[in-house]
Amino acid sequence: MCASYGLSGDGTPIPLPGEDEPISEPGSLALLNDWFAQHNGHAKITGRHAKNLNPVLVGDHLALGWWSLWADGSGPRGRNSFNARDDSLMRHWSRAFQHRALLPATWYDEGKPRWSLADGSVFWIAAVTSTVIDDETGETRLSYAMVTRRGVGKASAVKSKSSGGTESRMPLPLPADFAAEWLDPERPGDARLVAETQIASEDLARAMEPHYPTDGTATLF
Repeated sequence: MCASYGLSGDGTPIPLPGEDEPISEPGSLALLNDWFAQHNGHAKITGRHAKNLNPVLVGDHLALGWWSLWADGSGPRGRNSFNARDDSLMRHWSRAFQHRALLPATWYDEGKPRWSLADGSVFWIAAVTSTVIDDETGETRLSYAMVTRRGVGKASAVKSKSSGGTESRMPLPLPADFAAEWLDPERPGDARLVAETQIASEDLARAMEPHYPTDGTATLF
């Protein structure tokens, strides 16, 4: 499972999925620029003390989200609350599956390599979200879990330690032409959407390239 991803920060415009124009809404641009300045484009799992929040596309705008899904106002739902398997969305993530978002990225870390598209372009990672009132602060808290899928292509060489080194997982990237389906708030999160999302993700997932050769080393997760 993935515990780190980010944006290159090289000044490349980030287009909204399905559109030719880059993000231009003032609030979203300011949020993204501030986040770059504070975190150097590196999204990390959020902790109680290191409260690094990350950009999340909700509808047509960016917001800052806590990377580890909160089930209620008391905090993240458990130690494995940062990744949501695509094949368990209906069983273990059914409520969050009704509130979907996208994560902008140009790379992710899995095993030793850093993975990206060959041209370094921006891609979008599927996420599920929860919005609650923080019991401690009284603030409205947007939180999310990254959706992961079976590793394919070159990424299939990286095995997960949690599976005993037998299974490969990777973030679930979505092409721009499917993003509207994933984000549609009127569309229910159901088995049909899971199946369509898995199919839509296949080519982009296979296109991911390691920054240096994989050696089959098992990952921490």
